[in-house]
Amino acid sequence: MSASAAKASTETSSAASSETSSVLQPSCRKTAAHALTIVRDGVITGEGPTTKGRIHFSRTLDSDDAAWCARILTVSEVEHQPVSRAEVEALFEISDAAAERSDEGRFDDLLAKAVAHHTASESGLPVPPRTVALSPDTDIESWAPAQANKIDTKVLEWLAGQMRGKRRSNQTLAAMVATVVGAAALPLAQLPGIIDLGMM
Repeated sequence: MSASAAKASTETSSAASSETSSVLQPSCRKTAAHALTIVRDGVITGEGPTTKGRIHFSRTLDSDDAAWCARILTVSEVEHQPVSRAEVEALFEISDAAAERSDEGRFDDLLAKAVAHHTASESGLPVPPRTVALSPDTDIESWAPAQANKIDTKVLEWLAGQMRGKRRSNQTLAAMVATVVGAAALPLAQLPGIIDLGMM
């Protein structure tokens, strides 16, 4: 390979790396949702920018994947904005894509908190900054709404649609929904079969 070809190859690789870095460093909620789809693709294929430098099996979600999601969701550009519907939907897609988990529950905790953040904010309720709300050190009960009558019905219907037919049950999310919605409201929200009422 000539020196000019090697230089061009290095420049192309550097440009691709720079583009990947900017894509994974969101500037708004829309680009954060897009960055999460890149994590999803890495979970599905075991390849891509979020899997570089480590062994990653396809359809597996590991602690690095969960850390990527947490970093994307808590960058300073979006820290004080509520989690958007597109971001939550991307998280649900990541959850669906992962047949195997080796993240010690971190992703499920993050998903549940992101859902609570979105549903509360969409219902007009105040939410803490993402760095607080989505932190593994923050109990979801310390800030998430605890009463169904405070959550907008359309938001509950959307959540029911997201949870319906999921391959994997997220115990943290199910417990949060059961607490927020309440057992009496579950049929209204069309969530039967998702939450084991025996655990409440």
